[in-house]
Amino acid sequence: MSKITFLGAGSTIFAKNVLGDCMLVPALQGFEFALYDINEQRLKDSENMLINLKNNFKSSIKIKAYGDRKEALRGAKYVINAIQVGGYKPSTVIDFEIPKKYGLRQTIADTVGIGGIFRSLRTIPVLFDFAKDIEEVCPDAWFLNYTNPMAVLTGSMLHHTNVKTVGLCHSVQVCTKDLFASLGMNADGIEEKIAGINHMAWLLEVKRDGKDLYPEIKRRAKEKQQSKHNDMIRFELMDKFGYYVTESSEHNAEYHPYFIKSKYPELIEKFNIPLDEYPRRCIEQIANWEEMREQVVHNNQLTHERSKEYGSRIIEAIETNAPFKFGGNVLNTGRLISNLPEKAVVEVPCVADRSGITPCYVGDLPEQLAALNRTNINTQLLTIEAAVTRKKEAVYQAAMLDPHTAAELSLDEIVAMCDDLMEAHGDWLPSFEGNRSKISVQ
Repeated sequence: MSKITFLGAGSTIFAKNVLGDCMLVPALQGFEFALYDINEQRLKDSENMLINLKNNFKSSIKIKAYGDRKEALRGAKYVINAIQVGGYKPSTVIDFEIPKKYGLRQTIADTVGIGGIFRSLRTIPVLFDFAKDIEEVCPDAWFLNYTNPMAVLTGSMLHHTNVKTVGLCHSVQVCTKDLFASLGMNADGIEEKIAGINHMAWLLEVKRDGKDLYPEIKRRAKEKQQSKHNDMIRFELMDKFGYYVTESSEHNAEYHPYFIKSKYPELIEKFNIPLDEYPRRCIEQIANWEEMREQVVHNNQLTHERSKEYGSRIIEAIETNAPFKFGGNVLNTGRLISNLPEKAVVEVPCVADRSGITPCYVGDLPEQLAALNRTNINTQLLTIEAAVTRKKEAVYQAAMLDPHTAAELSLDEIVAMCDDLMEAHGDWLPSFEGNRSKISVQ
């Protein structure tokens, strides 16, 4: 029996989206869905939810929850990763509160920046443990990574394990559609070209019947900027750098040195930047979970419509040999994007079919876009180095090269902040070699 293993299956809503999608694919009938999570209650919740879906769909899928990770992985053909190491408490709170003491504010903190660096450092060792099991019990499996920080985690797996890995996000498939909806434009029949890095890929071309739609997009965007809305950072970047970026404004506010600045606090109001947005979302989700749990976990009438997630469509394409094109995160091997580093993980069009996953060549990005990407790639590559070498110097250097952090803090402050974060995270992090700085901020 073929098997799809879901690591982090206690993410019940996300498991419903991805595995619910898979349950609707005829070619996947008869598969086993193997569920694994370290939280036994959440694992049981997801198992109950999927059993309800299976019964309502009259599916021949087998649902099985495992207490042993290696057994959950044994013989898997596909592994879906959706873990979060450290959770909201303590780790996300630490990622936000300690930098705040140094005057460094964040919005989401899950990609680059100081929060993204430390999320990476506590997650990479866990992924390496997964990789050891996969190499032993399912060495031919495809590892579909949904966990952030996407580029760093995917790059760690591709550079330092033998696991076939692709990183999957949600922003590419909704980028143009959401942009057109926000500007009151019709998205039917459009042609698009998107490439870059995760959360900072670029809408390079957008046409209908061969006509460039960017002039009209920019005209409407400039009008919309006259009043407050939720996408002001992306419109500002498009105005100054010429292209629209895939991920949301609250994300991009902290990827660049231009927007969250203690010297210019008026920018927060001007660009409608939601500081501390991710902790707010976490608190809201935790508060709403019990009500949602009743609607999802114990609902015998539960149903599902196929979501926008790529996972089921990739698996379907490999199983049926019907090609599927998607935006995937892969190594820039052979310079798929020719003016980005070869070691980088890039987000480019990919095709899935029976032969596996094949990324497509893009060529040069416009130089200003490649330059913006490189500022984030610098931190990503040094974060991977820090995780592998366990040297504090690499942690410090990753933080020093982050555009937002460097724009706000001195080198000594960055070192002290990293030391404080390492101490606060405690056992959630591996130990790092190097001396603690003698600088602290009260």
